[in-house]
Amino acid sequence: MTDRIEVAATELRPLLEEFIMWARVNAPGSDPELVGPAALWHRLAFSQDLGTWKRADLRNLLLDRMPKVLEDPDAAADGMLPAVDAYLTFLSQTGRLAEGSDSLADLQAELDDVEDEFVDLMEDLLEDAEGDDDEEEAGDLGDFEPFADELAELDTIRLRPDSELAAAARAVPLVAKARDLALWVGSGRRVGEDTLLTDEEVEEALTAVGLPRPQADGPLAEAVPQLWNIWNLAVDLEFLEPGDANTVAVQDDTSEWPFDDDEDVLDAWMLGLHSVDYGDPELADDDLTMALAGLTRGVLVRLLLGGGSRDLEELGQELAEAAADLDELGSDAWEAAGDPLAPAIDWLTGYGMVAVEGKTLSLTPLGTEGVVHLVDDADIEVDARPAIESMSAHELLALSAELPEDEADAEFAAWMRLREPEKAAEELLEAAGEDESDALIRVQAASVVGTLGQAAIPAWQAALKQPSLRPYAATHLSQLEVEGAPEPTQDDTHWLILDMWTISAGLGRSEFVSSLQDIGPDMVNSLLEVIWKIPHAHVEELLDLISQVHPDKQVGKAARRALFKARSA
Repeated sequence: MTDRIEVAATELRPLLEEFIMWARVNAPGSDPELVGPAALWHRLAFSQDLGTWKRADLRNLLLDRMPKVLEDPDAAADGMLPAVDAYLTFLSQTGRLAEGSDSLADLQAELDDVEDEFVDLMEDLLEDAEGDDDEEEAGDLGDFEPFADELAELDTIRLRPDSELAAAARAVPLVAKARDLALWVGSGRRVGEDTLLTDEEVEEALTAVGLPRPQADGPLAEAVPQLWNIWNLAVDLEFLEPGDANTVAVQDDTSEWPFDDDEDVLDAWMLGLHSVDYGDPELADDDLTMALAGLTRGVLVRLLLGGGSRDLEELGQELAEAAADLDELGSDAWEAAGDPLAPAIDWLTGYGMVAVEGKTLSLTPLGTEGVVHLVDDADIEVDARPAIESMSAHELLALSAELPEDEADAEFAAWMRLREPEKAAEELLEAAGEDESDALIRVQAASVVGTLGQAAIPAWQAALKQPSLRPYAATHLSQLEVEGAPEPTQDDTHWLILDMWTISAGLGRSEFVSSLQDIGPDMVNSLLEVIWKIPHAHVEELLDLISQVHPDKQVGKAARRALFKARSA
């Protein structure tokens, strides 16, 4: 069957590629990608001839075959039938609907007839998939998803400067212990299969990391879970690396911890961030241990939602209730653990993420940074931003581009209150010049610097030397009537247009087409005659896009000619 599918897919590929090009102009509202599965299974199950389509086959394809093979029933419910309609229209208009097929009108009538039944089938598949997800992913105490709405509603979280976070990370006790353990391991220590280390080696390792030797009736290796957690952390931090023939070795730069460079320090600390799971209680019974899985993450997310701190007793009660709700063994596990929060808090304290003061547990700045990263890893939205005083001009511009206008204005105002206007203009334009391909950052910067008036003149004069900023600098210096400043050229105007088209294209096809229609086909044609000459990072991409999406075929042809010239220049 696999060979048949590959052969059929190969036969179909040229036809589907031509259809995709056709659909861009003739059926822009359809999703050509949805046609692939339908055309493939039509070829496999109903007709050797790609152009022969029968009304009965179409019904069987959509109602019997498609529900068994579609990977995204949600997308299919919305777009499959319009896409198939467009494909059949393409076959008919290009003479590919073979003799012996039902007419296009009959095929389209069949699509209308099966629409309600097809959508119902897709919705049933979606409900089944959601049910499977619920069964397979019951979650644990560390699941952030139930808190997604609350996290999204949190006030803006301000993250501390990297220099401050790096200083805190350098002082993290667990990272130092992981380093010391890795250095003790050395350049090529052989490890066992049943237990990594002998009892004698375990004693040496405990001494190396400063842990006490426990009393043990059996093998010592089975009584030192904290040591193995530090061992695993050393692997996470890339201080230890497995080698050949059951050996493990220290990495070359491990002895240099704490590193001098702040970025290197934070990168290392982030590598070990997922070690928070090592703080979960470990009980003699595996089922009871699993009932408390995710407890440490559960502590972190509740601290974040609590504004950074919680009463320990209340936090414990809340987590005990959550454990009982999630697992029928939750209450038994909580009781068997004695003080389930103790190992979680010990690990988080050792990793620099929390601090205990009296009966209150609080996130440290490093802990806030870490839990925000964990939330982001879980694909959950949270409004976290750098502290205003530590935000670079580029960070400010990138952030503001994602914010509503009033919030962006507030960020700019707060940032500029910390520096003189001349310095603000200089930093913003320097940031805008870092990446010639980033039109949005450039426009953002020019817009803000344009509000600074005379104070921005030195920065604008310096920006004249950069091709991507010169059009903005010349325009603003001319508006400020600066003596000796160059007048904006036609090329400058064209560059500004290309920047705006780039931003419009980034907003989506409909937005881009709308922006082109706003200036009319005659103006677009005039621009296409000259704009291909501009050495803009996106000129070829934009010309290609115009040729594909502009509803006026004459404009599309002009764009293709301009694209050819740009590529040949």
